[in-house]
Amino acid sequence: MRIAIAADHNGVALKGRLIETLRADGHEVDDRGAHPGEELVDYPPLCEDVCRRVIDGRADRAIVVGGSGQGEVIACNKMPGIRAGLCPDVWHAEISRGNNDANVLVLGAKAIEPETAELVVATWLTTPFKGDVHARRVAMIETLEQGGSLL
Repeated sequence: MRIAIAADHNGVALKGRLIETLRADGHEVDDRGAHPGEELVDYPPLCEDVCRRVIDGRADRAIVVGGSGQGEVIACNKMPGIRAGLCPDVWHAEISRGNNDANVLVLGAKAIEPETAELVVATWLTTPFKGDVHARRVAMIETLEQGGSLL
């Protein structure tokens, strides 16, 4: 799988660990920054960058690592065509993919242990979208994203 990955200054160390694991598992990883030594990095441009790679097909999915992940998930979900999920544990990763067909995973480096983050990533990458009633709901989300109404 082609995975674009980015992190702000809070997530650089965890991002590095995840890149090693992902590459060892055979994934093609595109490291979009930030990099060790960068003291303060704004996350919105990083979120836009990896999300655009998913939208235009240069990446199959993306991973963003921040401090809490809260700002990152908000920024990513402003991008049309992106369904980003903040996943602090395996259960959330399963729901994010299985029910919501998330194409961007957001992790909070200050809120998750590195071993748990690796399990979350592995689960998120291997959990299939369930479709059925969930596909109907994703379609409703897309309607809202395009400015439509469900009322």
